[in-house]
Order: sequence, then C-alpha cells, then structure tokens
Amino acid sequence: MARARTPASPWRRRFGLLIKILIGLAVLGTAALALAVYVTRSQLPSFEDLKSSPNGQMIRVHAADGRVIVSMGPSYGQWLSYDTIPAVMRDATISVEDRRFRSHIGVDPIGVARSFKVRFDRGRWVQGGSTITQQLARNVFLNNQKKFGRKFREAILAMAIERKFSKDQILELYLNKVYYGGGAYGIDAASRKFFGHGAENLSLAEAAVIAGLVKAPSNYSPTADAEAAVGRAGVVLDTMVETGVISRGEADSADPQGLKLAPEPKQNSVRYFTDWALPQLDTLIDETQAPLEVWTTLDLGMQKAADAAIRANAPPGTQGALVSLDRDGSVRAMVGGKDYVSSNYNRATQAVRQPGSSFKLFVYLAALEAGHRPEDNVVDEPVTIDGWSPRNDSRHFSGQVTIRTAFAYSINTIAAKLGQEVGFATVADMARRFGITTPVNTHPSMVLGTSDVRVIDMTRAFASVASKGIAVTPYAITRVTSNGQTLYTHEVDRSHVLVAPYVAAEMTDLLQTTVNTGTGRQAQIGRPVAGKTGTTTSTKDGWFLGFSSGLTTGVWMGRDDAKPVAGLHGGSAPARAFAAFMKPATANRPIEEFDTKVTMPDWALDNTEEMYFGEPDNGSFVDPDGNPLPADRIPPDDYYGEPQVAPVPIPDRAPVQAAPGQQLDDLIDRVTGRDRRDPPRDILRDAPRESSGTPRDPYAPSRQAVPRDAYPPRAAPHDPYQDSRPNP
Repeated sequence: MARARTPASPWRRRFGLLIKILIGLAVLGTAALALAVYVTRSQLPSFEDLKSSPNGQMIRVHAADGRVIVSMGPSYGQWLSYDTIPAVMRDATISVEDRRFRSHIGVDPIGVARSFKVRFDRGRWVQGGSTITQQLARNVFLNNQKKFGRKFREAILAMAIERKFSKDQILELYLNKVYYGGGAYGIDAASRKFFGHGAENLSLAEAAVIAGLVKAPSNYSPTADAEAAVGRAGVVLDTMVETGVISRGEADSADPQGLKLAPEPKQNSVRYFTDWALPQLDTLIDETQAPLEVWTTLDLGMQKAADAAIRANAPPGTQGALVSLDRDGSVRAMVGGKDYVSSNYNRATQAVRQPGSSFKLFVYLAALEAGHRPEDNVVDEPVTIDGWSPRNDSRHFSGQVTIRTAFAYSINTIAAKLGQEVGFATVADMARRFGITTPVNTHPSMVLGTSDVRVIDMTRAFASVASKGIAVTPYAITRVTSNGQTLYTHEVDRSHVLVAPYVAAEMTDLLQTTVNTGTGRQAQIGRPVAGKTGTTTSTKDGWFLGFSSGLTTGVWMGRDDAKPVAGLHGGSAPARAFAAFMKPATANRPIEEFDTKVTMPDWALDNTEEMYFGEPDNGSFVDPDGNPLPADRIPPDDYYGEPQVAPVPIPDRAPVQAAPGQQLDDLIDRVTGRDRRDPPRDILRDAPRESSGTPRDPYAPSRQAVPRDAYPPRAAPHDPYQDSRPNP
C-alpha cells in the first residue's frame, strides 16, 4: 500500500518560488549584460582610430588685458608599439595597477571585493577596483565623475574592449594614452618630461617612478615632490617582487633616489592662479575636446606687485600668500607662496590656518547686527566662560571703554563678552554667512580665531563688508570661447544681502580705526584704508586683511610646519606686504572715502611694539578642539623667548578736571598715561581748547562722524537662514 505524500510546507513552496524568480532574474540580467556588451563592442572605434585620436585639449589662458599668460595642453611623445615598450615598464604597470590583467574579462570581481573590504575596514574609500581596461575606457570615452552610472558604463565598455582587442593591444593603448601628470600623456611623453629621454630606454627605477604616477599624478610627480615619488616607486618595486617579475636583489639595486631629473621649465606665481582657476572649467562648460580660449580676471601688473610684496616682506624661512579681489569679486592677484617652482602648493586657496584676531570681524558684525554701536560703552574686566579666561595682550584691564576702542586695540576680553552676549553659534553663523567654508567651532575661544580658515575665504568676507554688506563671490573666469563660439560668460550676482548697510558701515568705521591708530598702522597707503590684523598664539601665523578704493586684499604669512616665527605679527610683515601691494595696485584708481569718517578711539596707547604690530592672541591657549588648556599646560609669558615689555597703564576713563595752576603737561600726562617726552610738548601746548578752557586731547579728535540720521532705520536682526543667504 502506497504511503500518502506529505504536502510541502507553504514556506518551502514560497522559498522555492523565490529561488526560481532569482534565477530567472539572473538569467535575464546576464542576457541584458551580454547584449549591452555586444552592442557596445560593435560601436567601438578600430584600434588604428584609437591610436590616432588625441587626449585632452589645448587651452590658452588670457589675462584681463587679453595677453596670453599660459598655454596648456596635452604633451604627446612618440607612439610605442607593444614590442618596443620596455618589458620593465609593462611589468611595473601590470604589477601595481592590475596584477590579474591577463586573466580577467575587463572587470575584476576580486579587486572589487577587495576595495569594498578596505572601505568597510577603514570607513572610507581608500582604493578602487578598476582594472587597466576600465581605466582605459574611462580615459578615452568617459570622465572621472564618481557616480554609479559612470561606473556601470565603464564596466560595460571595459568588457566590450576586452571582446574587441587583445590584451597586448589594450596594454599598448593604455601605456600610450594614460595621463602621467604635468600635461604628459603616455609613457614616452612622461619619460621625456621627467628624465629627458624617450621611453624605449627606461631603466627599472625610471619605469617604477612612471608606473607609480598613475594613481595620483599631482601627488607623486617627481618634480613637485621627489620624496613622495621615490616612496611610491618603492611600492611599485615591492609589488613587482611580489608578483615575481623581478627579484629582491633587482629591486634593491634599482635605486630610485639616484635618478637625475630633467630640468623643469621656469614658472612664476601666475601658475598659482591658473592652477586654481582652470579646474573650474569642469563645472562651467561641457566641452572637453575642442581647443579653448579662457579669459580671466588676472591683472598682470597687480600680480607682479603681489609677488614682489610677498617675496620682499615674508620673513626668512616662512611662506606667504595673498589674494586681492575687486569690488565685484574678480580675482586681480593671487600668490600662493614665495616660489612656485619649489612649491606649487597654493596657500591662498588650499591651506587652512588659524586667523587670530582677524576673526573678530565676525564677532563685531554679530554684535553690531544685534544692536550695538561703535560708541557703546563696554567694560574690560576679567571674564571666565565655561572655564576659559581670556587674557589681554597688554596683560591688564582698562575698565569702561567703547566698542571702537576695544576693536582698535583688539581687546580679547571684550570680544569674549560680546561673543557670549550674542551667542557663539551666532558668531559661527555670521562667519559662514560671509563665506567661511571650513568648519567653525562654537567654543568660547572661537572669538579669538581658533578655527582654521582659508585666505581666500577671509578675503571674501572683508570684501563683502567693503561692498556694504552685499555678498562678494570670488571668480576667476570671465569668458570661455572655442572656435569663435562663446561657451560661457560670467554674470555677477549682487542680490545676496548679508547684513544691513548700516551694519557694514559701522564695521568699516571700526576697521578704519584699526588702521589709523590701532594695530594695523603699517598698512596705511596714503588713502582711506580699513582693515584688521591677526596674530596667532606663539606667532605661528600673521594676517592682515583690508580694503581701499574698491580693492580688498588678504595677506597671510607663516611656516608650512606651523612652527613659531619670532617677531611675526599681523601688524608687521603682513601689513607691510599689504601696503607694498596696495600702493601700486590702487595708484590709478580714484581715492574713495568711506561712508563713515575716521573716528579715533577713546585713548591711544604708547607706541610699544606690541600695540603697533598687534600682539599674538595669548588668550587663545586652547587644544586643537578649541577647549581651554589646564593652567599647568599654559606656557609662561616668556616661553617663546620674546622680549618682555612692562604693561602700559591705561587711564581711568572718568573725566579729569584741571586744578587751578596745574601745568598743562602734567594734566595731559595723567589723562593719557604718556611719558612727558611723548608726544612733543609743542603739540600739547598748541592743542585746541574746548569752550570751558580745558585743552582737548590731540589724540582724541572730534568724534562727529556720520550723523545718526544718516543711517537707515535699524532693521530687525538678519535671519541667517533666509533664502537670500548665499551658499558657501
């Protein structure tokens, strides 16, 4: 008697159905993939056509006056057939780029799995799984955008190329077309550029250097960073040993360090500008083949003056950077270092450094927008915020002073109190509103400039103040043409209002005072200037940023390794470089008065070096995260070996009446706290008298600036999230 068959479980039936569906989808997917590869293969150019097709495009860059400043484009050497390519070059490339090149179908599943594993282990993408064939497909037919759609097309193209060409043909195309940096396409152009001879004579060490360039041509270029190039070549040699194409002895005897490089053609500081400007073409136009004429904002006269100002004023062993923006945001000059040949690192756009007191621009902007006025009185006194107690550069407290005085002499305690009053998050938002693109912390010490910034971003912020509170966006390219057709024309956007005009006017008022009688006096150029110094703890960084006659310029100086620089203050070398540049840069521009007249602060300090140059912000002894350091970790005042200066007493701000018969000199001495030898007595004796007969302090001229009714009615505080705010 037959046993009754037990009916299958519903879950088992469903699982079986799911398996069948997945198998069906896999079959359909495989068929679709095969069809896509077949269609793509039929549309690929022939091998001869690919050999003759150029890579890249010729680009001529024009200055603002139309002169050609740089001609850039691909450099091609002699096409080398597979048989004439040195075996060490072929082996080095396969070993370091795609060791399973001879066995995969264009896509390497093992390489892809390895890249995902590394991504999972390290939390970020460190290496890709692209094969040599995929790289060839990307270089010839696609672009470098990291998008899934592009990667999928790249994989289809790679498999189609594998179906149409042999492995030797693919490697020949790759080695003659891949980009090796410096405008060199193909191994022959790279060999001639870096070693001064053709690729058919490459040694093992030279082949290892060239093969190592593909991963990151700019990072491993032997002319830009010889140490990095040698280190990368060592990785290539080790990989060749692992794959068995050379022995350990051959690798050890290769000696990449002993290679002699071909001399590099002379360059100048213009390349800092073009290196920053030209990558923007990828976002402005779609043309990647036709030759381009790029018209830029660069003023060659200003660029020459900027280069000379940095070279002449940057202290020995330091670097300097300068950016100058016109009122519409056009970049008129850009210097990223003292010597482009020795270092093409652009410190004007790439480096991030602490701005010191120049960051107080955003603190006072927030305070003015919140309702303060330059004449408002505030009290300079000890203050502790969340365990942080800022110190003043003068090592004493002045009592009641005006906001104008606090800004002119960069009083740290007042900046801290204003930051606490308006909110440190509000100050951070003000910085972002004005174009600071780097992260801004909200620790109390942030008011002294403990967040890293870029020179171009800070210059942009000051330019927006000069533009009466309207956002200024730096730009370099005005027009792009190709074969007589205009592909792009820049349009200046003046629609983004960052702060009300009266706030910008009052901020300019404060900035004028800094240059006329505060820490920025060496930035004076014989016409109205508004600006601010910045000096970081232990004089690691010196800044000066300011504007005059529609031109805004930012200067930074310091060491690349962030070590202290003796005597570097924002009011010294950076301010002198600013003046050395701005005098010739503004010489042919009309003198422009600001909306507010210069108004002196309540009192003027002795001309000690600290107040003249701007002491470092010693109140900012904090850790890298902006938290205050414990007392036992704060360096003593003489830690850095700087000369110590006795504190200068600040007079009591209460009115002082002249006693009958008291000598005028004694009265002035007591009011100003000055030595009787400074200022000269004849100046004091000739001082004008008030109606009461009391002599007026010559260091505190009439404070009648723009009348109050000249300002528009005070508007509501700016909404940092309004739609008109520009995207940093």
